[in-house]
Amino acid sequence: MKLISWNVNGLRACVGKGFSDVFEQLDADFFCLQETKMQAGQLDLQFLGYQSYWNYADKKGYSGTAIYTRHTPISVSYGIGIDEHDHEGRVVTLEMADFYLVCCYTPNSQDGLKRLDYRMKWEDDFRAYLLRLDQQKPVVLCGDLNVAHEEIDLKNPKSNRKNAGFTDEERQKMTTLLGSGFTDSFRFKYPEEVKYSWWSYRFQAREKNAGWRIDYFIVSDRLRDRISDAKIHTEIMGSDHCPVELTLQ
Repeated sequence: MKLISWNVNGLRACVGKGFSDVFEQLDADFFCLQETKMQAGQLDLQFLGYQSYWNYADKKGYSGTAIYTRHTPISVSYGIGIDEHDHEGRVVTLEMADFYLVCCYTPNSQDGLKRLDYRMKWEDDFRAYLLRLDQQKPVVLCGDLNVAHEEIDLKNPKSNRKNAGFTDEERQKMTTLLGSGFTDSFRFKYPEEVKYSWWSYRFQAREKNAGWRIDYFIVSDRLRDRISDAKIHTEIMGSDHCPVELTLQ
């Protein structure tokens, strides 16, 4: 079973850069999107054999998540059931027969860490949500989680230590999540590999590969033995992020 996650940084723009070709080429069972930046009815993008589920932000042109699936879910939910967090279209959850699939676009702490306090509250509430799901059946979490966990996960750790996405606080929340029964699939398969999933549009960062690994597939520990591969498709353009992949047996 193949799953893809991609922060498309505006789906309508990404469609103009070959999104449909990438979608067909990757040929996934589940294709999860973040930062769709759309409202309902702005784009009718269907693929043969897939159903799709969309969570839109109240604010136009902002955030948003979606999942295309070849497999009909038992149930679908949007958000995490907390009003403070559920107006930005950040989470779609599919309940499948033997796991939950959670597509997430984690709030960015922003320049000057303006949203760091909110981010900390989000992290605690979102982790509690995942743990509730995990009590019922295993969880596959994917998305742009807006944190590079370890120094290996970004090109310039020293100069970015107090910047959004690499603060001690955000990294500690990821450590806490992984310590509560979850596995970072890429790092599990490739403990030493240096590969990034996001590059700033400034300073020719992608050409220089001055990137960050902030897009993840994280699974309940009891799914660890089913991870057959985890990939980061650095060759695929169309966004400032590239798609990440998980193959489960």
